[in-house]
Amino acid sequence: MQKTVPAETPVEVEVEPEPFPQIGEIQEKEEQTKELEGKEVIVTVPEIREEKKGVPRADREFRAAWVATVANINWPSKPGLSSKEQQQEAIALLDLLKKHNFNAVILQIRPQTDALYESNLEPWSYFLTGEQGKAPDPFYDPLHFWIEAAHDRGLELHAWFNPYRAHHTSGKSISDQSIIKTNPELVVKLKDGHYWMDPSLKGTQNHSTAVVMDVVERYDVDGIHFDDYFYPYDSYHGGDFPDDLSWKAYQAGGGELSRGDWRRASVNNFIENLYEKIKAEKPYVKFGLSPFGIWRPGYPESIAGYDQYDKLYADAKLWLNKGWIDYYTPQLYWQINKIPQRFPVLLGWWSDQNFEKRHLWPGINAAFDEDEVINQIMITRGMLPKSPGVVHWSIAPMVKSKELATAILEGPYKKPALVPASPWLDNKAPESPVAVPTVDEQSVKLTWIAPANAEDGFKYVVYFRYGEIWDYKIFDRKTIETKFSRFIERKNGDKVYLKALAVTTADRTGNESEFKEILIDSKL
Repeated sequence: MQKTVPAETPVEVEVEPEPFPQIGEIQEKEEQTKELEGKEVIVTVPEIREEKKGVPRADREFRAAWVATVANINWPSKPGLSSKEQQQEAIALLDLLKKHNFNAVILQIRPQTDALYESNLEPWSYFLTGEQGKAPDPFYDPLHFWIEAAHDRGLELHAWFNPYRAHHTSGKSISDQSIIKTNPELVVKLKDGHYWMDPSLKGTQNHSTAVVMDVVERYDVDGIHFDDYFYPYDSYHGGDFPDDLSWKAYQAGGGELSRGDWRRASVNNFIENLYEKIKAEKPYVKFGLSPFGIWRPGYPESIAGYDQYDKLYADAKLWLNKGWIDYYTPQLYWQINKIPQRFPVLLGWWSDQNFEKRHLWPGINAAFDEDEVINQIMITRGMLPKSPGVVHWSIAPMVKSKELATAILEGPYKKPALVPASPWLDNKAPESPVAVPTVDEQSVKLTWIAPANAEDGFKYVVYFRYGEIWDYKIFDRKTIETKFSRFIERKNGDKVYLKALAVTTADRTGNESEFKEILIDSKL
């Protein structure tokens, strides 16, 4: 990790972008005096050094939070808010994440075969408007709104789907547009009042795949995300999942698998097929899964607890082994020292299963005290140094606990970070922006032009060096200008001058452009 700038580092002043004249015509090794808004400034034509070994690089870490919409857990705060109120709540959550140096949000957009976005396949969500099938009034598309607002703040947005849940007990009345009414042959009712699509049926797999791919095709999402709900937890149905009809049909057709293997195979086929379809449509869209944190009791030997392999029919180990995902987020919601389910022991076991070297970003229980949360972040950094990261369940503790939010910002998230790159998706560096400093007696204004390829300009990293110490700031896609003080003054009165700058582009798969150092003449 690079050295940090001393405490006297000046606060940057961000100003509204304004056109910088004739940037493309500036020639190296010249100085020109120009009139800009009536004030004479010196445009220093810098010496540009190409990238070399030992150049500074921004920290890398995935820092995400889940935003759950089912039962209005996180957003919106209740059904039926006005469009303006919904948008204000969304902006408040996104601003909170940006302020605390998160770089991704995972938004639940399909909690019960419904949609928190405009869809021709499923009805508007009850949790949004208070009536399933009713659009927001005045109309807006919440998913599009979230995507644009997230990207404007330098945050990735991952769309979170529940692939099989057809109706949640908090979802009130079932509309005629619900799949429960339109395709009752695909759905079973559970004893506790939930409705569930039968994962073994081809109609279920085709429908859920079509729903996900509709979003991939029409929206500028950065990721697709599933959680731990595959076959439902047995507490929902009080016994065995009620799929006698499809099981008997499978047997009658000559099927030879056991019932458990048949169920697991249905989920496996769905996961593998969906991953392939996402990559065929938009290779850069990451597919992430967040299974229950224990694969099976005894794996590793000291672990006890729920058996998702046997109860949820989720062979989560297989999906990671095969690399059918781009990132994996096992829900490790236990404390570091909880012996039967110790956080670092489980994390180490999942890491050993990561044969294809995908991202392993565990889900953590952010409702623990500050020390536990911070320690889990730090353990993850130590155990997974090549691609660290966690996902916070959920955003609520950050909203409710000022102490936690402050501890995270002053601790592990003090400096912003880029999302780790995914070289199996894209390993081509983006184009570098064209950067020009404008120097006067007190400050240096740095302006840059985005790369010609708009997809390349997802974020910008501005590196700056006072004396011999480098530091950096990360800016969103719309920012093209920032300002620095010419020097910082030590307590003893010594002045340390700004000596160099550089701007790089970070694309949406985490690749960073070439580092080109711009030397600033401290004598001016």
